Amino acid sequence: MNFPTNGYPIIRKRRNRRTDFIRDLTSEVNISSEDLILPIFLTQGKNKKQKIKSMDNVFRYSIDKAVEVLSSAFDSGITTTILFPCVEPQDKNLEASEAYNPKGLIQEAITKIKLALPKLGIITDVALDPFTTHGHDGILNENAQVDNDLTIEILKKQALSHANAGADILAPSDMMDGRISLIRKFLDANRFEDINLLSYSAKFASSFYGPFRDAVGSNTNLGNADKKTYQMNPANINESLHEAWHDINEGADMIMVKPGMPYLDVLATLKREFKVPTFVYQVSGEYAMLVSLANKDLNVLENVVMESMICFKRSGADAIITYFAEQISKWINR
Repeated sequence: MNFPTNGYPIIRKRRNRRTDFIRDLTSEVNISSEDLILPIFLTQGKNKKQKIKSMDNVFRYSIDKAVEVLSSAFDSGITTTILFPCVEPQDKNLEASEAYNPKGLIQEAITKIKLALPKLGIITDVALDPFTTHGHDGILNENAQVDNDLTIEILKKQALSHANAGADILAPSDMMDGRISLIRKFLDANRFEDINLLSYSAKFASSFYGPFRDAVGSNTNLGNADKKTYQMNPANINESLHEAWHDINEGADMIMVKPGMPYLDVLATLKREFKVPTFVYQVSGEYAMLVSLANKDLNVLENVVMESMICFKRSGADAIITYFAEQISKWINR
């Protein structure tokens, strides 16, 4: 890059920072409502709105309440949601059979939300941890290790049940080897060639997930165990390139980086290398951190949240999953 040879006082970089409208005109990154995806936690029953202790102002909703929340979000400009279930303990087992129950919580939610809000895009999480008694994302073998290939067989059934219910995008978040290829082939064989796959290609074994696991009810089941044998080492950026390359070649239409803010280098690298739609998840721990930082000061909250959104977009994110989605949409459209 050839920079100008003249310096101060001919060149004054502060000129472009002088007023709000000039700063807006020269902004390299802008946030729109269409960039944002709102996560919704679901619970069984009717007329329910349950607090999540570790996530201030985030709730689990019964399907009827979720429709109301999503209708409000849609009116604010949000066009896409991603759904996560919290099922009752009696619906969990070692085989995660509830994951592909055609009358299950997620499957019913997809159908009812689509009926009420046909223009709202629905992404679903394809993973087994909400449905297993041990809290892992897969099926355990006789050595109590997550069995990659057995897990994929269940994931295929789960993905198909979501497609049958009317989901628009399926997001495998389990990090099993080869699951994108086998899910893609299974969907195609069942005439769902047009369903998109959003792969959690770079999902790290992070300590930022704690509040989310509370929200879906897997934290207690997981106990002191961890997911380091299938989620990625936070130290490895080259490994994320390998994972993304495999997923794209296996048929992923979009890729994901999770968590978000601590992994902006990964996000930027994947977008630069592959130039495919690249999403990022601002996870529950990041949400809790920003809420704590703001300490109930709404002006501080808006400033730090919007700064985090700009950082995601600047690093290459095409879409951002964030619990702040509806608030952000209202802020930018007021």
